[in-house]
Amino acid sequence: MKKELDYFMIEGALGWNQHWFRDWSMYFGGCAAVTACDLCIYLARVKGFPQLYPYDPGHVAKEDYLAFAKTMKRYLTPRLQGIDTLPLYRSGLLRFWQDAGANTLEIAEVSGALPWTEARDMAKQQIDSAMPVPFLLLRHKEPSLKPYQWHWFNLAGYEERDGDFYVKAVTYGSYSWLNLKELWDSGHKRRGGFIRILTPGDLLEE
Repeated sequence: MKKELDYFMIEGALGWNQHWFRDWSMYFGGCAAVTACDLCIYLARVKGFPQLYPYDPGHVAKEDYLAFAKTMKRYLTPRLQGIDTLPLYRSGLLRFWQDAGANTLEIAEVSGALPWTEARDMAKQQIDSAMPVPFLLLRHKEPSLKPYQWHWFNLAGYEERDGDFYVKAVTYGSYSWLNLKELWDSGHKRRGGFIRILTPGDLLEE
């Protein structure tokens, strides 16, 4: 089984490429803000929240995105250690939503300490409900995952293959399919996790 979200494109890239920033702090440390910007554009395009992106969500232009990211930077400002916890991300994004007038959206944190099967089920449920999943990976034992370490990226799809569960990780204007069980088993005590976005309908079901 495979499901992929209708993510937006910018000049042939899937979502925003962090290397396009002209602001050095965002170039090196703006990954949390990028996932939040991408998420808000998706919410404006697909979920009926136009107040979350003040430009055309049907045609995302670089200059519009750069202006939008300047606004988001005030809520998810790059720090020396980055936005390295789920509560930091949640509080910043919620403040932006409240200021933008999207008060019906809520955020739940999914700790990296949970069993991977619980994480799989919640990520799958989120993507099945047509919602990207902002994901935080801190340190990881696997060298091949070095590009994703101490980094926020969005999950925008999943695929179940031969008993394994893969997620579509979107970052730097591209994507890779990662084995969620391997991604979740970082080998370190301190872990990241991911964010669930709850709409009014989701909240009624909780």
